[in-house]
Amino acid sequence: MKNTALTHIHESLGAKMLPFAGYNMPILYEGVNAEHEVVRNAVGVFDVSHMGEFLLTGPNALALIQKVTSNDAATLTNGRAQYSCLPNNDGGIVDDLLVYKIKDEQYLLVVNASNIDKDWDWISSHNDLGVEMKNLSDDYSLLAIQGPKAVEAMQALTSVDLSAIQYYHFEVGDFAGIENVIISATGYTGSGGFEIYCKNAEVEQIWNKVFEAGTAFGIKPIGLAARDTLRLEMGFCLYGNDINDTTSPLEAGLGWITKLTKEFTNSENLKKQKEAGVAKKLVAFEMQERAVPRHDYEIVNAEGNVIGVVTSGTMSPSMNIGIGMGYVTTENSAIDSEIFIRIRKNDVPAKVVKLPFYKK
Repeated sequence: MKNTALTHIHESLGAKMLPFAGYNMPILYEGVNAEHEVVRNAVGVFDVSHMGEFLLTGPNALALIQKVTSNDAATLTNGRAQYSCLPNNDGGIVDDLLVYKIKDEQYLLVVNASNIDKDWDWISSHNDLGVEMKNLSDDYSLLAIQGPKAVEAMQALTSVDLSAIQYYHFEVGDFAGIENVIISATGYTGSGGFEIYCKNAEVEQIWNKVFEAGTAFGIKPIGLAARDTLRLEMGFCLYGNDINDTTSPLEAGLGWITKLTKEFTNSENLKKQKEAGVAKKLVAFEMQERAVPRHDYEIVNAEGNVIGVVTSGTMSPSMNIGIGMGYVTTENSAIDSEIFIRIRKNDVPAKVVKLPFYKK
């Protein structure tokens, strides 16, 4: 079991620690609903140092990224990031990831913790272009500082104008007394804020200064349980739940990051799938009665026939209703379609809705 550079701090704060993707991670501090509300209304900090970081450098770095990812990385300029995925050869997804353009001929790929080795092997196996690849995952830490007060609370820690960094843009600058920190206007919560990439040796100083600066703004540490409820209220996909080795990006509603104007892994088959139309679609749904949908519950129609499966579900802390995502047959995927979630032999009514669930 790996620790992050901050594990001892989480333990001293009384966090409930559990293994996640081979790391000892903070799941809860004071409780999922309270932590969720802090991020929606103020500012919270997640230690997500378990995430993976690969640095790709060289004249063919872009060509390699174009070959293995679905989005068009050629549109990136220095200081911009994009959401993308790594398609496999069988119509599914190896992982979803962020691609950062650091400078010409240098890119940073940020991948899911549970897929670091798998993604590294996958990209390496396609690297016949002489691109220099470095796995920085064990050397770098990542803090997500999220919430509507993040900019105001953190501005004192940097000479960079945080309010000027647009969504999916980043700056490399000073932060909390450390130089060359990546300050990225990205996140997995839908409440704004930043993700801060730094070296392991620097992260404790940054954590401490972030909490000092944020005290007046009600800053709190946030665990992975609330990270899940926050991302689900936005309808963001979680690898291993909503997308995996067998789900196509087109089925998952990720057509917007699947640029069929370029060639990449399995793009020909994805083009055919787009032309033919998908047989199943990832939908969002709200329970029409008080009930909580859970991963792997069956989705059925009014006649009780199975039409799909729940991939993610929770009781929404912001809305106080059961919400979820799941795959259903295309004919049952239209907004306002009535579907039923089979919960312990009871078929509980739900309605297909447009994302995001949570609207400020």
